[in-house]
Amino acid sequence: MIRFEGVTKRFPGAERPAVEALDLTVAEGTTCALIGPSGCGKSTTLRMINRLAEPDEGRIRIDGRDIADGDPVTLRRGIGYVLQGVGLFPHRSVAQNVATVPTLLGWPRARIAARVDAMLALVGLDPGRFRDRRPDALSGGQRQRVGVARALAADPAILLMDEPFGAVDPVARTRLQAEIGAILKRLRKTVILVTHDIGEALHMGDQVALMRDGRLVQSASPDRLLVAPADAFTADFLGEGRSLRRLARLRAGDFAQADAVEGMAPTISDEASLQEALDRMLATGTNRLALGDRSLTLDAVRNAARAVSEREADRTPP
Repeated sequence: MIRFEGVTKRFPGAERPAVEALDLTVAEGTTCALIGPSGCGKSTTLRMINRLAEPDEGRIRIDGRDIADGDPVTLRRGIGYVLQGVGLFPHRSVAQNVATVPTLLGWPRARIAARVDAMLALVGLDPGRFRDRRPDALSGGQRQRVGVARALAADPAILLMDEPFGAVDPVARTRLQAEIGAILKRLRKTVILVTHDIGEALHMGDQVALMRDGRLVQSASPDRLLVAPADAFTADFLGEGRSLRRLARLRAGDFAQADAVEGMAPTISDEASLQEALDRMLATGTNRLALGDRSLTLDAVRNAARAVSEREADRTPP
């Protein structure tokens, strides 16, 4: 668990604190997405967790321990860090990049080699094809996968991700969000994700923390944030189409009916979102999609959206 307790950070010459009186708790094994306008303090908040920035007031605790009490270098080696643009060492091979922290920790060579191959396979890169390549021989999406593999190589409990997919093209970004998000949930890592993309925050975050002018405006589950924004700023930041954003968080297979579609109906996978299903219905002019021997109807999509709205509206805010 990561806990901010009244944390304030000031920079010399600034008119206001970069972060002010921040109270925020991130549960173990969950992903918290920090989002807000440029200059709101989200990256500074992230950097204080591994002490690349030190708070002027308050405490940050990891599993109950004040991080200021230990050695910052030791702290950083136990926390994975993924940057925008990846930051791979250009003159080192993919394997050498992934092995960075295990090497610093003094792991035996055989253990490092096995871990490198396991991490490359985990992020969808064939070790035989990619371990000896240099970063300039990779696509943007491949470099980002290597960056995630490097951050996970020493098996840290915490992973910090600062605009991790910002430099990747939109098609690759959507795929990476889904694949990397699934990996992190499976590994039960505690993740702090900084992003400017509200869709990314809602898709990857179990918790979304919206900041403004250094202060926390609202911290809630993505569904709660969409259904019950705390104020006009939050509603405006989330923008129009909040109902459609909720559909993006629901799995089509969970709402399909056990009846086959006759004829040549458009198909969609169980793992697709209801938003993707709705888009496909509109694009093909149909009100029913085939999912193997089951079907998904437009009425089912409507009912799902209505049910989520009613259920979330009744919840007590966290």
